[in-house]
Amino acid sequence: MSRGIKGFQPNRLLQVLAARRLTQVQLAAMVGVSPSTVSKWKSEEQAPEPATLERLAEVVNVRPEWFLRSTINDFTPPLFRSNASAHVAARDMMRARLQWGQDITVALQDFVDLPFVNIPDSRAAHPDDISNEEIEAAAEQCRATWSLGTGPIADVLLAMESAGIVVVREETGVAAIEGVSTWSSEAKRPFVLLAADKGNGFRSRFDAAHELGHLVLHRHIGRVTDPARHKAMEKQAHRFAGAFLLPAQSFGQDVSLPITLDSLLLLKQRWGVSAAAMIMRLEALGILSSDEATTLFKRRSARWGAKAEPNDDTRLPEKPRLLKRTIELLLSSGVLTTEGIQQHLGLAAVDIESLTGLQTGALSREASVVELTTLKRSSSEPTAREGTDRGENVIPFPARR
Repeated sequence: MSRGIKGFQPNRLLQVLAARRLTQVQLAAMVGVSPSTVSKWKSEEQAPEPATLERLAEVVNVRPEWFLRSTINDFTPPLFRSNASAHVAARDMMRARLQWGQDITVALQDFVDLPFVNIPDSRAAHPDDISNEEIEAAAEQCRATWSLGTGPIADVLLAMESAGIVVVREETGVAAIEGVSTWSSEAKRPFVLLAADKGNGFRSRFDAAHELGHLVLHRHIGRVTDPARHKAMEKQAHRFAGAFLLPAQSFGQDVSLPITLDSLLLLKQRWGVSAAAMIMRLEALGILSSDEATTLFKRRSARWGAKAEPNDDTRLPEKPRLLKRTIELLLSSGVLTTEGIQQHLGLAAVDIESLTGLQTGALSREASVVELTTLKRSSSEPTAREGTDRGENVIPFPARR
């Protein structure tokens, strides 16, 4: 860089543009520079002067030193539910937020031992290598590995986090993308970002199980650009979610014939899965024929509409706990203060709270400890497992809840 503050990281600028869904022109106007200046920052031709860096950090609501920290870009290609060109900016935003979740996790691992990663691995290198029988077996193996039994799963997110998966749940404003998942070699664990735009706990559980399916089945499959291949992987993740939430034998035994919408509503409460998802599962198991499933879907739409179902509001979406309780542990143990956490992470309190599931304003008061993680041991002790506001001119970017 020809001039400006030393150590400025253009990738951080790209991240914050995506995370805030700002254009180069919008950011330039907010900072008080020309769009060409922002372009030079992005291309490493120059860096902001110290006073300009302060203003840049102020308007996007991060700490100035955050722009001097190198980025971690070692994710496997994130798998999005929608590859439509209309959602490019939304995917960039979710990818940036997921990267911030990774940054937080890596930073917290300096202080705590997160749960050991314990996830079955299909080892498949191509979607064509994965059969329906293998998907069913993978879902059964996942349940067995996590000691979940064969009945309804009480809390899907708790099961995932206990197996070492970091889950972030945020409002995204993009209904077509319910979630995204990826693996991080830096954090040595997988990540899932779920959209919190809908208050439907039944659909949220299925979305989480769908992303788990990607993590189990598609870890070793490279970036997907072919629409047919993407569609095949989405179908496989859907099949996994159905098999994971509704095991063939135990769920099948609960089903009474003939199958009606009213009988499915009773099963919905027991299994925590929507009637629509159960119809798809019953068809996959051969209990319903394709024609019978189509008939039930038509009756469902006629009675309830395309998406909503009765009693959708009786089950709240499950909430991630892992990052939230880790921060609560550090605060209650006196390892870090609320201000110290913000300094250590470099992000604004509103972003830390949103990404970790803390309540808005939680970093301005002390939190109570609820164990899910353990404090880092000293180097002399054996490790149990390895591998594993600003001023009034600030743009607030409120937490998306």
